Amino acid sequence: MADSTSFQQSNSLAAFERAQKLLPGGVNSPARAFGAVGGKPLFIERAEGPYLFDIDGNQLIDYIGSWGPMIVGHAHPKVIEAIEAAVKKGTSYGAPTGAESELAELIVDSVPSVEKLRLVNSGTEATMSAIRLARGATGRNKVIKFSGNYHGHVDSLLVAAGSSAANLGVPDSPGVTPGTSQDTIILEHNELAAIQQAFRDHGDDLACVILEPIVGNMGCVPPKPGFLEGVRDLCTKHGAVLIFDEVMCGFRVALGGAQEVYGVTPDLTTMGKIVGGGLPLGVYGGKAELMDQVLPAGKVFQAGTLSGNPLATAAGMATLKLLRDESPYAYLEEQGARLAEGLAQAASAAEIPHQIQRVGSMMTLFFNAEPVHSWEQASKCDKELFGRYFWGLVHRGVYMPCSQYEALFFSSTHTPELIDKTIAAAGEVLKEIA
Repeated sequence: MADSTSFQQSNSLAAFERAQKLLPGGVNSPARAFGAVGGKPLFIERAEGPYLFDIDGNQLIDYIGSWGPMIVGHAHPKVIEAIEAAVKKGTSYGAPTGAESELAELIVDSVPSVEKLRLVNSGTEATMSAIRLARGATGRNKVIKFSGNYHGHVDSLLVAAGSSAANLGVPDSPGVTPGTSQDTIILEHNELAAIQQAFRDHGDDLACVILEPIVGNMGCVPPKPGFLEGVRDLCTKHGAVLIFDEVMCGFRVALGGAQEVYGVTPDLTTMGKIVGGGLPLGVYGGKAELMDQVLPAGKVFQAGTLSGNPLATAAGMATLKLLRDESPYAYLEEQGARLAEGLAQAASAAEIPHQIQRVGSMMTLFFNAEPVHSWEQASKCDKELFGRYFWGLVHRGVYMPCSQYEALFFSSTHTPELIDKTIAAAGEVLKEIA
């Protein structure tokens, strides 16, 4: 375990000062600015296996994994080899390649709901396109989403709940117009009664329901028993499209994602992160009859100059082949249970109210006295305590997500010894901050 007194940050502080003069907030994605934990971000130089190395020479056990993609560890030799082979042939063609079909076949063979798919460049593109397809296919306007579920920076989904549980959304960001958000209905996650009422009120105009089957953006929140099944039944009954946003949990909790784990089949699935092996790549796919309505087979427009980029498809194929052929899921489950039990015992020993919620190698230690099933419950967490926990671990060489509301991830390269070091470090920190 790292000595907390050996941690250095002077080079990162200088790099952040420079970045703030050039980039909004000094970052290219808001969470990286450490606003949820205070302090200034670390600037990373390189990564390998389970470790990050920052520009001050700190070595950190990584529990972010680039926010999910690095399930086989950083810089896996087979992934790097695939990227190197691809880059020697050129970085982009703007024309079809056989690799796109090969990656598509891997996805179709793995994910229960996907018969056809379209490659895009990010999870945001995937969810945006899936919603457009649902509206185009149904001829309806309204979309149901759930508080605490994040689906990328799509205008119609950057909305907050109105004054009632099933109210229409209102813009949650400057630049999002009321007209853009007026067809989005916000409901409390995991509350089946609310969605039943929404279908009674709006069923004839509901194009789709979009949800994270395992939420990762208010911390790790699994579905309550019967919730996914109930949503599936309502969508089937009313002719609405059910979209599973598996950008985060796809290939993470099982090769077939959350839909394999819970046995519920959506109409459309969006994917990202792991499917690109750490390079920018997203996917939306589902029933052939739906996907065949996308241009040029159908009339629903969607395009992208870099979609199916040969470097991203190479990294994605290499990663998915490793997951298919070496199947790390039993190991990840074993180590996930080890980590969850250890963190829970450490928090209990420090007499800190907490909840551990986990599915496979996705989990969150909530500083909350009650289980978290919804955003209303998640919002009661002790965020100030989490910030102190985060920095205490960083100073001991452990890099957790820099927000109480982000799930942690680990990889097949995290050994039992590293898990135990993490638990020991957490035990020290929790005793200090209690």
